Amino acid sequence: MDYGHELVFGTFLTPAVDAPDRVIALAQLTEQVGLDLVSFQDHPYQPRLLDAWTLLSVVAAQTQRIKVTTNVANLPLRHPVVLARSVATLDLITGGRVELGLGAGGFLDAVAANAGPRLTTGQSITALEEAIAVMREVWTPGGGGIRLAGKHYTVAGAKRGPAPAHDVSIWLGAYKPRMLALTGRLADGWLPSSGYAGPDELAAMNKVIDEAAVDAGRDPAAVRRLYNISGRFNGSGGFLQGPEELWIDQLTELTLGEGVSTYILASDDPDDIRRFAAVAAGVREAVAAGRSGGAVAPAPVVAGFGVVPTPPPAARRSAVQLLDESERPTGPAQDPSRTYTPYQLQSGQHLIDVHDHLRAELEQVRDLVDQVAAGTLGVGAARSHINTMTMRQNNWTLGTYCESYCRLVTTHHSLEDASMLPHLRRADPALAPVVDRLQEEHKIIHEVLEGVDKALVALVDGSGSIDGLRAAMDLLDDTLLSHLSYEERELVEPLARLGIF
Repeated sequence: MDYGHELVFGTFLTPAVDAPDRVIALAQLTEQVGLDLVSFQDHPYQPRLLDAWTLLSVVAAQTQRIKVTTNVANLPLRHPVVLARSVATLDLITGGRVELGLGAGGFLDAVAANAGPRLTTGQSITALEEAIAVMREVWTPGGGGIRLAGKHYTVAGAKRGPAPAHDVSIWLGAYKPRMLALTGRLADGWLPSSGYAGPDELAAMNKVIDEAAVDAGRDPAAVRRLYNISGRFNGSGGFLQGPEELWIDQLTELTLGEGVSTYILASDDPDDIRRFAAVAAGVREAVAAGRSGGAVAPAPVVAGFGVVPTPPPAARRSAVQLLDESERPTGPAQDPSRTYTPYQLQSGQHLIDVHDHLRAELEQVRDLVDQVAAGTLGVGAARSHINTMTMRQNNWTLGTYCESYCRLVTTHHSLEDASMLPHLRRADPALAPVVDRLQEEHKIIHEVLEGVDKALVALVDGSGSIDGLRAAMDLLDDTLLSHLSYEERELVEPLARLGIF
């Protein structure tokens, strides 16, 4: 049964305590590639894992669009009143970007060992049901104090609030009949994992949820069906063991047949996350066609190559030339008989689109310098603006390594260095000289940008001049634009042929 929900795609990342910067970077990558949701497990008794709620708050602060959620919160070690207020607070701060995956607490001995209640499985389910009622009362404004008497949670006059920015969904991790029935009666979503509930088991479990929902007077469609999934893009056969096309077919079937509408990939591999974003686009298209009663049309074949790299500027601004363009290696020649689908061409076009953004940002910086020179803008304000621009905030806009590369990739070009470029090298060894050269140029561009910053500092403190700043900007202009053009010339076709992953 297709319940008709909008499709959502996200990641399920390991909150490893020994690599917090990597975890945050992968969450940012989740947003950068266009996915909708990032989630983390919550096992407070595990010191090798970062605290889930603290991590969610940091990730929410360092992203702009994606939703964040626990997958799933450990209720026995998180009191429902406190958890409800934590959820509402972060939801208010983020403008409605928080959902709540919630569990009864499966590792009962570990919970007890960490000063939590020692409950049986049955007791933990009863406690979960009581906690859901408590949390929803906390989120409901008005009506006086909360008074609920339960076996595990008794609330006697607690004040309500704060109310979250939006109606926060409660998604339950459930597998056994009693938990599934509870999901149908009370929850906003069902969140199992494919490792514990395979695709062939979903129909029977959905039936329990649907029947419980109907018995409670609810529409079964009120319960969103989510699915934590894992697989291998280099596998062969089986569930999610194969290329993107196989993933698209299988997830489309689960959506139209079993009503799953949220897929959360359990992987800490940036290549997998990028490939999953392509899968998400394919599933959305296929499901839209299926829901409209039509078939998914085969992708048209495009003769030749329709994506045009941007040429370098015709004239140089600086007398200094850091890049010897005559020594730049070239990749294998394009096969003139090869054809490409529009889907294949998207990767190369995306690279050009990103570069166009960088070119536009560079023009803004040059405009600021001109304003300073004309006396229409104070130099202090100009420096502040540059330091807050996208290209200054994110080193990828200038094609650099991050200041601390060991923290993994948090920006576009460092992601290239860690993911896209190594992939292209592996997929086609003939591209290795091009990849090496691009990575070398990333370092040079970083040094040029530092020169711009130093020139601007000198202008502000009086030790430099506007001419020095102009010279630094001219060098940045020449170096960056030449690099972007070279990268497009060499990578647009390989990206279509080999994929961005």
